[in-house]
Amino acid sequence: MTYYGAKELAASFRTVRNNTIQIAEEIGEEHYGFRATPENRSIGETLLHIANLPTIAYEVRTKGVKTPQDFMAIAGPLWEQEKKPHSKVEILKKLAESRDHFAGWLDGLTESFLSESVELPPGTGNPPTKSQFEILLGVKEHEMHHRGQLMLMERMIGVVPHLTRQMQARMQAMMQAQSAKQ
Repeated sequence: MTYYGAKELAASFRTVRNNTIQIAEEIGEEHYGFRATPENRSIGETLLHIANLPTIAYEVRTKGVKTPQDFMAIAGPLWEQEKKPHSKVEILKKLAESRDHFAGWLDGLTESFLSESVELPPGTGNPPTKSQFEILLGVKEHEMHHRGQLMLMERMIGVVPHLTRQMQARMQAMMQAQSAKQ
């Protein structure tokens, strides 16, 4: 028995994606072209990249991709799509659709599938094998990495991230409760 399986992975992915969607909603569309530096993705491109991560992982895991060429056949067109203009509404829709599709798929995975060992293509890093679970957990980790970038860009355009506001409100409530006891 494991304590963290398919259902927990799906639920945690939904939580991460819902926070990403809230960030996307709070940033004005006029800022979607903002780049922290010229060589970085814009806010809109980062959101599209995040939306594409589960699609790539799903395709790779279900089609038995074995070579870098197989991977690029899936990821390449999606990466090209990220560079094209999209409206805020289109991006929000894509984020929600990829959340629902990927989390729904994760929900149905078996423990035997998640524990299956996968040999990674040469040159993709160490270790040479990972479990399906570790690979799929990496999708959430990758999104959290990019969400951190988005939260910094929010600060750069004058938006206080919602998770920061929530934490500040909790801290203020705790301090008020403490003061009331004294």
